[in-house]
Amino acid sequence: MSKNIEQNTNHKKDEIYKNIQVYAAKITTFLDQINQIILDKDHQTKLALCSLLARGHVLFEDLPGLGKTTLASSLAHLAGLQFQRIQFTNDMLASDVIGINMFNQKEHQFEFKHGPIFTQILLADEINRCSPKTQSALLEAMEEGLVTVDAVRYTLPQPFWVIATQNPLFQSGTYALPESQLDRFLMRLSLGYPSRSAEKLLLQQNSRQALISTLAHVFNAEDILELQSLVDQVQIHDVVLEYLLDLAQETRKGRHGLSTRGILALKKAAQAYALIDQRAFVTLDDVQSVFVAVVAHRIGLSDHDALQLMQRVTVHA
Repeated sequence: MSKNIEQNTNHKKDEIYKNIQVYAAKITTFLDQINQIILDKDHQTKLALCSLLARGHVLFEDLPGLGKTTLASSLAHLAGLQFQRIQFTNDMLASDVIGINMFNQKEHQFEFKHGPIFTQILLADEINRCSPKTQSALLEAMEEGLVTVDAVRYTLPQPFWVIATQNPLFQSGTYALPESQLDRFLMRLSLGYPSRSAEKLLLQQNSRQALISTLAHVFNAEDILELQSLVDQVQIHDVVLEYLLDLAQETRKGRHGLSTRGILALKKAAQAYALIDQRAFVTLDDVQSVFVAVVAHRIGLSDHDALQLMQRVTVHA
């Protein structure tokens, strides 16, 4: 019986691997091209793609002018998806994001005017500059892919992905994102300053937006949806599941630690990371590669502290 189970497992793994190989060349091309635009940030761009394929939204926290908006634009372009950008300000209303019912005098009835959230990739630029009420307008959309206006629910295009940027809280005019909204982001990433050689190259080349326009789309919406479906099929051995539980347990020692939803997010991110590396199964290294980006913002730790926490957990191979 155990031999049959093992054979079935191996057969399923082979089938998943074959399906992943269909997209292997495109994944490689995607990463190569985006790393021509965002220089010296290979790990961050890989994690951003990982977030998209895991159906998880991503929050970039950085100073202005370090390439967050350029990265979002290039991700949308190469993914072949519809793209909208909202520049958040402190006087923005929820209706400016979602849309509003307007009265059509000719038809004598109200019509819903779609807001910029009705897109496939939404760049929420400087999200922490708007009021908490407007920030909360994104919650339902990020969690369910739906918005509700006057008791009517509208379905957003699929795939739907939010890339949000926020400025450090020490800057004036910012509002801290509540924990409930931070939890909606699969990952929190930071680009940081480029290396000296990369910054010199940026000074020598044309604008990044001009470079983006010269690149062809690598994926389309159907490709992304298929890859998201494949992520769910990437297998996780019991040893990896136990490691996930050990990590979660460590976060809960003496503090408000990782929730069950957070563990599921870590699992999904590790599956996506494995797929990008063209594997049909998750390794412990996959979990470690995504741990800080997925966990730190959920439990209120810096990236450094989250990394130290992870290193305290014994790996049982």
